[in-house]
Amino acid sequence: MSSLPLETFDEARAEEFGGRMVRLLNESSLSLLISIGHQTALFDTLAQLPPSSSAGIASAAGLQERYVREWLGGMVTGGIVEYDPETGHYSLPPEHAISLTRTAGTNNLAFFTQYIPVLAGVEPEIIRCFRQGGGVPYAAFPRFQAVQGEETRAVYDETLLSRTIPAVAGLREQLERGIVAADIGCGQGHAVNLLAAAFPRSSFTGYDFSKEAIGAARAEAKSMGLENARFEVRDVSTLGVRDEFDLITAFDAIHDQKAPGTVLTNIQRALKEDGVFVMADIAASSHLHENVEHPFGPLLYAISTLHCMTVSLALDGEGLGTVWGEQKALEYLAAAGFGDVEVRKIDGDALNVYFIARKN
Repeated sequence: MSSLPLETFDEARAEEFGGRMVRLLNESSLSLLISIGHQTALFDTLAQLPPSSSAGIASAAGLQERYVREWLGGMVTGGIVEYDPETGHYSLPPEHAISLTRTAGTNNLAFFTQYIPVLAGVEPEIIRCFRQGGGVPYAAFPRFQAVQGEETRAVYDETLLSRTIPAVAGLREQLERGIVAADIGCGQGHAVNLLAAAFPRSSFTGYDFSKEAIGAARAEAKSMGLENARFEVRDVSTLGVRDEFDLITAFDAIHDQKAPGTVLTNIQRALKEDGVFVMADIAASSHLHENVEHPFGPLLYAISTLHCMTVSLALDGEGLGTVWGEQKALEYLAAAGFGDVEVRKIDGDALNVYFIARKN
């Protein structure tokens, strides 16, 4: 600090930023405790109980009281759980529960805190990449598939059939009559299975390069008794299919690809002449200054740095990153041969924007 000219140093600004750093340390610590609270269903338990002791809460949740009591200390000092020192009882305000419990559906923000420990697990490897280049492969994220699967499941259950499909003119009627559809980067396949169950006259194929994800997708399809859903382990950059599908979807999958332009071109070629491609991807700008006020800006850039970008770079890919943005997405779609693209927001999916692209 002594090397700075005194006349340029703003003491008030420095003090304000120091206060922000203290808040950041507390909030980031809370995110880890919230992740634990979500995974152990402590928030769900608290929401269903009257004001209770730590022993009562631990018993209802089937957990160890000593750990629950210490966790509650963080929740109380963090302003999330309320505490009555006279009774020793804890309670979760309903106004907080709406953002923390599973019954809140896509409003459950506690879920997203799980990404923090998942991403932190590769921090040493990311620092190596900062110094040496390259990337961290998908295999280094053993929990990412499950966490993302939980996230997308909630979105699909709330929006896919009731809002996303109706957003594409005439699509529901086509699916009811019977068409051939595919999902690129299907993950654990829940979207495919929901569609297959809802539209038994149509056939659906899910593609993903993760064997574990495809295994989970097949297991769910079997448990649902679906005969019109199939899943295949496939690198979609070598899809090699022409004029086969009436509908292709890709939910938050394109920006992760090694060669996203190639994948989009393959999708365009795989569609029939009157086919439609529905691509959901992060709602953001391709210009940094337009993302300064983005409500999830730091989170998205962190996910990109510690997962999406680095996974692509590990494959010697483009490394587009999570926040490639709407403008660049439209450029890539146009380059792939999609001349008619509509951009839509879907209520219930706060993170994504939907691109509805037609082959002709």
